[in-house]
Amino acid sequence: MSSSEGFAAVFYSEPGVLGLLANVISAFLVALQNFAQVNANVSANGTENILAGVHLILIGGVTQLVAGLMSFRKYDHLGATAFIAFAALWSSFGATRIILGASSPLNATSNSPYLKDTSVVNNSSNVDLPPISESAVAGLVAYISVAFILSFCSATANYIMPFVFGAITLALIFEAVGLFSQWALILSGIFELVIVVFGLYGATALLLKGVTQRYILPGFGNALLNVLLLGAANKSSSKTIGEEQKKNTKYAEPMALGNLCSVISPFIFAFYCFGYMKSFYVGAVWVSIISIVQLCASYYGYLRSDVYFATKFGVHSMYWLVKSWEEFILTVLINIHNLDSSRARMTGDWFFLVTALILCLMSLNRNKLEIIHNGFFGLLTISTIPQISSVSYYRFFGAVCSMYTALSLYVTFASLINSIAEKALIPIGTQLLSSKTFQNVLFSIKQRFTKAEELPSFTTVQLPDALFYICNGLAALSAIQSANLDQAQAHLTIPWVLIPGTVIQLYVSRIQVRGGRRFGSVLPFFYAAIWAAWTWLRFAGHLLNIDPGSDGGFTAGAIAFLIVNMFLVILAIYINIVLLVVTVIMEVIIICFLLFTLERLPLPLEGVMLALFSFVCVYGANASFANHMFGKQLIPLGDSLFKAGTNEQKDQASLPCPIASSRQTSGLRTIAKILDSGHVCGIPTDTVYALAASCKHPEAIESIYNIKERPTEKPICICISNLDQLSAVHPPFSPLLWEFMNHVYPGGISCIVKKGEWLRKLGVGAAYDRVGTKDSIMIRVPDHTVTAHLVKMTGPLAITSANPSGEPDSIHHDMVISRLGHKIDGVLCDGNSNELVASTVINCTKINEEGITIIREGCVPVVRVMQLFEQVKNKLD
Repeated sequence: MSSSEGFAAVFYSEPGVLGLLANVISAFLVALQNFAQVNANVSANGTENILAGVHLILIGGVTQLVAGLMSFRKYDHLGATAFIAFAALWSSFGATRIILGASSPLNATSNSPYLKDTSVVNNSSNVDLPPISESAVAGLVAYISVAFILSFCSATANYIMPFVFGAITLALIFEAVGLFSQWALILSGIFELVIVVFGLYGATALLLKGVTQRYILPGFGNALLNVLLLGAANKSSSKTIGEEQKKNTKYAEPMALGNLCSVISPFIFAFYCFGYMKSFYVGAVWVSIISIVQLCASYYGYLRSDVYFATKFGVHSMYWLVKSWEEFILTVLINIHNLDSSRARMTGDWFFLVTALILCLMSLNRNKLEIIHNGFFGLLTISTIPQISSVSYYRFFGAVCSMYTALSLYVTFASLINSIAEKALIPIGTQLLSSKTFQNVLFSIKQRFTKAEELPSFTTVQLPDALFYICNGLAALSAIQSANLDQAQAHLTIPWVLIPGTVIQLYVSRIQVRGGRRFGSVLPFFYAAIWAAWTWLRFAGHLLNIDPGSDGGFTAGAIAFLIVNMFLVILAIYINIVLLVVTVIMEVIIICFLLFTLERLPLPLEGVMLALFSFVCVYGANASFANHMFGKQLIPLGDSLFKAGTNEQKDQASLPCPIASSRQTSGLRTIAKILDSGHVCGIPTDTVYALAASCKHPEAIESIYNIKERPTEKPICICISNLDQLSAVHPPFSPLLWEFMNHVYPGGISCIVKKGEWLRKLGVGAAYDRVGTKDSIMIRVPDHTVTAHLVKMTGPLAITSANPSGEPDSIHHDMVISRLGHKIDGVLCDGNSNELVASTVINCTKINEEGITIIREGCVPVVRVMQLFEQVKNKLD
């Protein structure tokens, strides 16, 4: 196995081993601490709790997060959701232990391990730390419901994880009771030992399976409960599910994870609003951790090219982060006597309401459950508008949070089960509007204003643009203030500007970097710096004792911001009108910032500019959201004022090799002609990019070895356009092999079969000795229209992954050009590849005697391959 194949095998191996071991170690650590505390009848000291908390965060949190992210890339809906959810659980648990440990020196007389009915006072800062028990119980109860859902859903996949996740559920129940009564810690410790036993067994079983490529120990590969027993698929709902999945199968679906986060956060807020928590100190930590997890769900929505869920989960994460830290400031840092007066100044809630309405609008072509879920989120934003009095506000907000928690729990269950089954087994309702109808409605509105006659394709804006506009719009509207803003009100404004304007916008910049748009990543990063400086000077100045008139650093910084933004204005001229308007208004806002540092700011001017900026951002978010959902220019963003001059011949001359577009017939003909002349080209496949050479030219196949620096003992496979090509030459394959190939082709599976004279009839000819081994040949039939057409034009091609030997596979034509363009004679450009790794390789040479053998696990999981093989055998039997 080469290094590149080793990379693929490691990347797509068994992340469940890592996830289960993280749960095992975390549970064992907590169990030991519980037993020690009960036996000694005293609580752990501060150092012990801090060390336990750090271990829980690093092992149960960070390590399990890695397992969850790897499971997402393996298309494991259940494992990805469960591991990341429990990573948040153990991290929150660990953070609570650290808070407890930091507080314990001042509360040494308490016998409860969670400082029952005590509070900590830090005399140096006059900060009252809340009782830990009443704060932590809210998070534990919320995770109990989530853990129960995960344990039930895991029964549809295997019969090991239900016991692990079920034990976690029971352990959490007694941990919650143990916050108030130590006897429950014994039962909690017992169930945590159950987690250890079943988790170790499960990790061992998966580890052996990863090494041997088959199940040696029972437990995985067979479900405890048939998922189809949960309901019959609804055809109309199934249609909606298909639209949500799109064509992307690189990553597991993030919907269950994102909705799961909308269970935890509102439940903690409901607990707080109904008076069960006196402070939001610990609650802010728990909500912050689960909000970071929701950003992970948003990120994987982006990786799946799903602008809807990428934006929705990003907005939800931002909302809960802002609200949690607002309550933290209210209950921990400051003591506001007139809360109603202070909240009336908080204008950001109105932007969240507008954003919620946009989400409702953009979900009209989705299932009714999704529309209802968005409607309740809109009700959440209504319940927090600043004009509601504080007493009514907390009652209203708490009641809506309770309803939203229950609804989110059902949505989580439905999305997870439907993802596992790949059918709409749990009722989610039909579409309110078909995508075509919704698109036509938006286009008809556009026609009234622009007189457009057709729908042009939309390719100029990347997916995070909706979040970019939302972040800046919310920060701008929240930054509006009056001249008599007091110190407490300024502190309240900090999370409203800092979190969306800086924290979430840095996330937007990060995914723009991954999208390859360098200017697109600079813009949110630069604006994040502006809002960070704004918060530091305008709202945290009282805390930091900053006098804007006596420190010239902020004035110099404002001038630097002006100069950089001026260049961004020039670049925006070449993109679209909306972005140009945004950058121009930001230039005026920066001028206001400069005037503030010089103590010459007219506040009405700043308020008008911030409000105008926010209004433009609302339009930009709505337009980019709709346009990317449908891939059409449904809501105009405006053409660029100037077109960048291009010289196609000059561009081609600057490239290391000729390139051609897969979307043009002339492009296919160009690459086919190069291949027929005996040269090597980079081509797309249904997995990753490949180097191809015509089987008519053996010397071209030999060139591939030199180009890749590939060991000569490693064989090269052949690619054909369809299975009919193979059946036409009548190879001596058994009925079992034919039936198996009919099930796996076309697709991301490569079958190794015995060589024979039939290969010469297939068109391999002179390349017979240059492909495969002496006795066998690997055959690829890609499920890719472009590749199929190309092979029909050229005949069989010898292909191998388009990467230097020992390096990762190429997943975009730019990677092929930059890494191998100077060595090859052409690249057929098709954008991002459909997968991250190459095909799964199966040895079928002894399929009748010994069955099939997995040589390399690639984009198709081994479990799926074995299921297909068992289906074929049962069919023939």
